[in-house]
Amino acid sequence: MIILGLTGSIGMGKSTTAQFFADQGVPVHDADQVVHDLYRGEAVAPVEQAFPGVTVDGVIDRARLSAALAGKAENFRTLEAIVHPLVLARRQLFLAAAAAAGADLVVLDVPLLYETGTDQAVDYVAVVTTDPDTQRARVLERPGMTAEKFETILNRQMPDSEKRARADFVIETGQGMAAAQAAVAAIVETLRNKGRQAE
Repeated sequence: MIILGLTGSIGMGKSTTAQFFADQGVPVHDADQVVHDLYRGEAVAPVEQAFPGVTVDGVIDRARLSAALAGKAENFRTLEAIVHPLVLARRQLFLAAAAAAGADLVVLDVPLLYETGTDQAVDYVAVVTTDPDTQRARVLERPGMTAEKFETILNRQMPDSEKRARADFVIETGQGMAAAQAAVAAIVETLRNKGRQAE
């Protein structure tokens, strides 16, 4: 079973691209969704203990958590030490289930793939990209997003140029979604062929 890591900076179109892989019948593990689920479940108690006051009605409030993290690198490290092992456990369950179901290819959708070293756990990496102006316009359209928040997020992410240089595949989303869909289909075909050759 081939494991493809899918990543891309904020506003590049990664979530849409992940859906294109799912549309091709490829199981996709969405790390962001897992974190979202954990913030409603098993991460609530340890995160609240580390950052008192970030829970509302038994759920981690992302706005309060962001405020608690603001600009403090050591707080990010504390949070990651709580959340990353939980995400990893979910990922292992996903991979085991996909293998048991006979999947030949799976996608790990991880925003901070390189930053967290998750690229070491995959066979290939696909990076989703677009030009900086399109990226900025997409992100600033999001509810509650400000130019300052956007810069803070960008500063935590590896530069797009470096991601592209390290990737096995680059998916450009600025040329319309049909082109991105075609790129995904070509990657799936390439990797399935590789898998068949390796058998």
